[in-house]
This record gives sequence, structure tokens and C-alpha cells, in this order.
Amino acid sequence: MKKNYHTYFRYLFSFGVASVALSCSNTRYLKEGQMLYTGAKIKIENDTLSKNEKKDLQTALEANLTPKPNSSFLGLRPKLYFYNIAKEPKKEKGFNYWLKYKVGEKPVLLGDVDREFNKDIIENYSENKGYFNAKATYDTVSKNKKAQVIYTLRPGARYLISNVKFQKDSSLVNQEIQNLTGKTLLKAGKPFDLDVIKTERERIDNGLKEKGFYYFHPDNIIVQADSTVTKSHNVELNVKLKDNTPDLSTQQFSIDKVIVFPNYNIQDVKNGKYKIPMEADSLQKYAHEDIYVIDPQNKFKPKIFDRALYFKKGDLYNRTNHNLTLNRLISLGVFKFVKNEFIVSDSLQNKFDAYYLLTPRELQSLRLEALGRTNSANYAGSELNLNWTHRNFFRGAEQFKASVYGAFDVQIGGPENAKNIFRAGSNVQLSIPRIVAPFRFNSSSAFVPRTNISLGYEFQNRTEYYTLNTFTGSFGYNWKENARKEHDLKIIDITLVSPANVTDLYKQYAQNSDALQRVVQKQLIFGPTYSYTYTNTMLPKTNTMYYKGTLDLAGNITGLVTGANAKKDKEKEIFGIPFSQYAKIENDFRFYHKFNEKTSLATRFIGGIAYPYGNSEFIPFSKQFFSGGSNSVRAFRARTLGPGSFDPRTINDGFYFDQSGDIKLELNAEYRANLYKFLNVALFADAGNIWLVNDDPQRPGAKFSKEFLSEIAVGAGFGLRLDFSILILRLDLAMPLRIPYYEKNDRWAFDKINFGDSNWRRDNLVLNIAIGYPF
Repeated sequence: MKKNYHTYFRYLFSFGVASVALSCSNTRYLKEGQMLYTGAKIKIENDTLSKNEKKDLQTALEANLTPKPNSSFLGLRPKLYFYNIAKEPKKEKGFNYWLKYKVGEKPVLLGDVDREFNKDIIENYSENKGYFNAKATYDTVSKNKKAQVIYTLRPGARYLISNVKFQKDSSLVNQEIQNLTGKTLLKAGKPFDLDVIKTERERIDNGLKEKGFYYFHPDNIIVQADSTVTKSHNVELNVKLKDNTPDLSTQQFSIDKVIVFPNYNIQDVKNGKYKIPMEADSLQKYAHEDIYVIDPQNKFKPKIFDRALYFKKGDLYNRTNHNLTLNRLISLGVFKFVKNEFIVSDSLQNKFDAYYLLTPRELQSLRLEALGRTNSANYAGSELNLNWTHRNFFRGAEQFKASVYGAFDVQIGGPENAKNIFRAGSNVQLSIPRIVAPFRFNSSSAFVPRTNISLGYEFQNRTEYYTLNTFTGSFGYNWKENARKEHDLKIIDITLVSPANVTDLYKQYAQNSDALQRVVQKQLIFGPTYSYTYTNTMLPKTNTMYYKGTLDLAGNITGLVTGANAKKDKEKEIFGIPFSQYAKIENDFRFYHKFNEKTSLATRFIGGIAYPYGNSEFIPFSKQFFSGGSNSVRAFRARTLGPGSFDPRTINDGFYFDQSGDIKLELNAEYRANLYKFLNVALFADAGNIWLVNDDPQRPGAKFSKEFLSEIAVGAGFGLRLDFSILILRLDLAMPLRIPYYEKNDRWAFDKINFGDSNWRRDNLVLNIAIGYPF
């Protein structure tokens, strides 16, 4: 222990010396009279503000100051160092140019700082926040060719709102403004804040847009502040329409005609404005509800526009229906561009026509994909996909997709008996942009609900072992409440697995393994599945999250009707095939924290359980959980981890097969950083395992028990991510830190790490090559 202490001390001392040297080395490149700007500090002198108020004001002010000093890490400025050591390049390319101007960072000097400008920013910002008597000064502190600017702010007392008046008059627009005052953001007793006033003007504008005032603008409202009519440090606000508000902004408009051009050519845009097609001069009503569809080629059924358009003749204009209509037209998936124009048709009655100018996408596409891949289970292979898509199959924006594919995976190392795998199959999908059901489904969402139907077949051959024929089919619905919440309900989801050509060799291996025997048993799985997804990761927030919960119920009603009980009687069959009965739930929760534009922390938790009952003693192999691999615990090869503390090395003299379980727990954390444009790095740690619900004598330690925490596997590693926009190539190198099938008191592997040993590296370093992020 003493030896380790001295070793750590030497490392710390060396780091400290290097830090000082690197820090000093940056200033020696400065010219005579130049000083490196190290940043600004703001001091606030005010006895009436609380500690938190001072901190919030200080943070906001510092964020507005310019320029920012050179970026630093642990007190060092490595980017500035690279800029200094790189020679001035002769051309705008090459290693020196890349090192100096792409990796490096030009020094920010004291001479670059406009201190008077920053002082004005501090005073103006403070006044906008209610500190009307704010005064600022500045001073410069320099030492060893480094300079810091210290700004001192004396904000005085903050002005509070004493009263808010909404000026009244007899106009219609004013009456509507008065109806909006109940939810005003301007409250007596609250501090004066210019940002809140701007938000209040936008709130009023949004409210008026819902009442037909299409041409209104937030700038039509003025908020007057008077600090002379009340006691000291108080201000009275008066909200009113500007005297020069255009008359058009005060008029309430309604819809006259709704006109749709579903074959509009985007090239007709001239000088940034859309040209209304001439066909509008001789309209013919193609659909009910006073919607006119100008479609001479009859490419689209007019009924799809009845469901997508929220405006009808006589409706008062409102922004909600305006945006909902545009979003629903886009979510149909058949239009590449969607443009909306409102043109006044009757100025006396304040009516305008709503034009929808829609540019369709290519209705059909054929795509051929060739993929090469490798995985941590020692397989490499290729896949060929041919996909045909029709986006308007029955002229109602129905999307029809058909694909055929073939793939092979060749063993390139690892277990001797893993063998090669060949897959081929096809599937068809039809997505209808409405809910096809005997009941009425009303959705006010911006997203069109869909009915999805799919059929598929896959042939899988595991060389020298067996062949599996898998048939799938499903019917269900998908709908989104909003951009964050999505539901996917499959009323029926059917899977039929039919094995063939099971070889004597496989039967020999499976003779003493129930798990291997179940892989080649006929399986009939049917029932409803439901998943709910919530995400706000698309928002520009520091903290975002993603959650997906899935519920899978197979054979439940059939099992109840037939009185199935596999533990007491023979399994019930349909068409000579036992049907599966189980309940399965899985939860996937992810949390993302953004430190800045280039660094972030991503975490994920997965928890799931599948419980067999009634007609089944076991969960079908295809529906079980797996662990290990490029998107799981990356220090263990794909599908080799678990279940529990079971040791996979004991299987039939090295015979390899996927390890599966009924329970899964997994936790991942990943620190991500951008180094240069397309080059990203990550440090990650993964922990997790799978378990069985019931005992398996052939896999001791596989059942879930109170000892499950001691059976958690842990791994960590380093990754490179090459972001080429069209795809992200990921390379993750991981090693196990905790191995659950070792002896209970010897599962942590820190003392076994030996990078100098080639045998250790071969057995413990796992390279995962994948496309996209793991989560």
C-alpha cells in the first residue's frame, strides 16, 4: 500500500509540474506589450440582494460579456498551446494548418477586450432587469503576461411592479385583449423585467391569433412604465395598443374558401413568393365541406384532405388549426413541401381564402442496400436489401413497402462450433393514414394516426445444425399525442416458428440441454402488444430524457378459454402447434445531460421481465432477453453474458449458443466529447445481466434470486465515433471489470488486468464495430 501511495504521489507531482510548464509556455509566445486575457469577473455590491439573487445576476452578466477567453481544461489551455507550437502554414491545408487552426485556438489578448462596451452591457442588462440606477466600473489586474478584467456593479434597489393596467377602448381587438388579462405574466409585487414584458406581448399576440386576428403583431402592443406615480422603487405598467397600429391588424378574419393544389411545383416560386395557380379562377368542388381540390390528374382521393385540413368555410381563423393542418399534411409522408397562403377575398366582410400548395414527393422509390458488418460474437458478414416503396398506394396517401433480403454471417474466430448463419426473407407493410376500426377515433394531434398491417417470412439456416422458417404478421395502430408522446398498439401480433432439417449433430449437442431443444421446437406466439414512448430529446435543453415501455401479452384469452395449464396437463395446441402464453414488460429509460456544445453525459437503464404461465412453462427463445454486444454490456461478446452466475465455458466442450433469460437489468453511462468536426470520443461503463424465472438444472446459478446484485457484470472502455452525417461509425474497445461466473469473492477483475499479456488481451479486450450510438 505504501508503494502505491508513493506512485500516486509521483503521478500527481508530475502532473502539477507539467501543468505549470504548459501554462507558462503559452505566454512566452506573446509579443512585447501583449497580455493574455484570462477572463472577466463581476463583483456586485448591494446589501439588499440575497446570495442567490447576486449569483443569478452575476452568471447572466458574465454570459453576455465578450470576448470569451481561450478554452481551458483543468487550468490548462491545450488548444492555445497547439496554436502556438504549430508553424504558420503556407497553404490552407496540410497538417500544420489543421493543427494550428482546427485543433488550435488563436490567443485572446487583453487588447481584444472593449471594456467600455462590456460596462455598457452590464448597465443595460441590469436596467432591463429592474435595476434602474445601476452603475458599473472596471479595473484590470495583470501578472506574468496574463490579465483579468474585474467589473464592479452597484445595481441599487430593484424596482417592483406596483400595478398593471390594461387600457380599455371600444374596439373589438381591445375587448379580446381584456379577455386575456386573467393569465397575464405581469404581476404586482414582481420585479420589473424587460424579458417578461416581451413574453407578455407574445402571449397576447398568440391569444389574438386564436381569435381571428391574423395580421396582428406583438409590436402593436406597447407597455409603458411609470416610476413617478408610486412610492420609491416601484413602477406602474400600462399595457395598450400603439396609436399607429395598422387597421388591418385590428380586424378579425374568417375563412371563405379552402383550396388545395396537391400537385404544386415548387419551381413556381419567384422572388421568394408563391404564385397561385391559374386554375383557382375556375374552381370545381371535388370534396364536401366546401374544400376545393385542384387535381386534374386525379392522383389523390379528396377525402384525405377532409381529414387533414382543420379549416372549413366560415371558421374563424386561429393559429392552432393553422399549424395543425400544416403538420398533418407533412406527416402524411407524401408531400415534400407544404406551403400555406391566405389571400383576402372580401375586405368588407373580413374574409380570406386559404390556399394549400403541396409539392408531392416521388411516389415510388426503389432502393438497393449492401451492408458489411462484424460483431463481438466473432461473426463477420454481409447483407443485401432490395426495398420498394409506394407512398400513395390507393391514392389516399397509403404507404406500401415491400422488401426482400439475404444475409450471411461467417465465423472468424471464437468458439469452434459456432458455425455460419445464412438468412433470407421478405416482408410487406401497408400503412394507412387513419384508424381503420368499427369505432370513431378523433385526434386533434398534429400527427396523422395510422393503421399498420405487415406480413413477413424469414428462412434461417445455421450450417450443420438446423433451419428455421419464421412467419410473422401484425395488425395495429400508431398515433402520437404530440411530438413527445407516441403510442403503438398491435391488436394482433403473430409469430410462427417452424424448424426443419435439424441435424443429428445438433441433436447430439441438445440431448442434455432443454434450452437447446427449445430453440428447434415449433412455436406459435400471438396476442396484443403495446408500447408507449416519451421523449424530449429534440428540445434545446440541458437535461433531456427518453422513455419506452413495452407490454407483450401472448395467448392470454386463448389460455383462459381452453383452461391451459402446462404444469399439470399437456400443452394445448392450435393446428397441432402448442401456443405460447406469457406476459412480458420492458422499460427503457435514458437521460442526457449536456455540459456544453461539445460534451455530454448519456445514461440508460433497462429493466424487463417475461413470465410464462398457463400453457407455457418457458418463454419462447425468440422473445427472451439477451445481454452483451455492441448495444449492451460491451465488455462481453454478443449474447454470451448470463444468465445469472452460470458459466458459459462449461457448455458441451465449447459448443456455442445464445444465452437467453426471462429477466434483464442493465445500466449504462457514457461521457461523450467532440474532438474535431467528425471525430468524437467516449468513455463508457456498462453493468447488467439476465436471469431465468425458473430453475434450470443444466444451467446452475441462472435463476434470479436475492443474490442478483452479486451477479451483475461490469465493463468499461473507450470509443471512437466517426460522424459522417449520413452515418455514424462506432468503434468501442471494452474490457470486463466484474465477471459474474467467477467465484463469488473473486469476481472483480482489477487485479487481473495485464495489458502486456497477449493472452489477457485476446480474452478480455472486446472490439465492437457498429453503426450509430448505442443509446
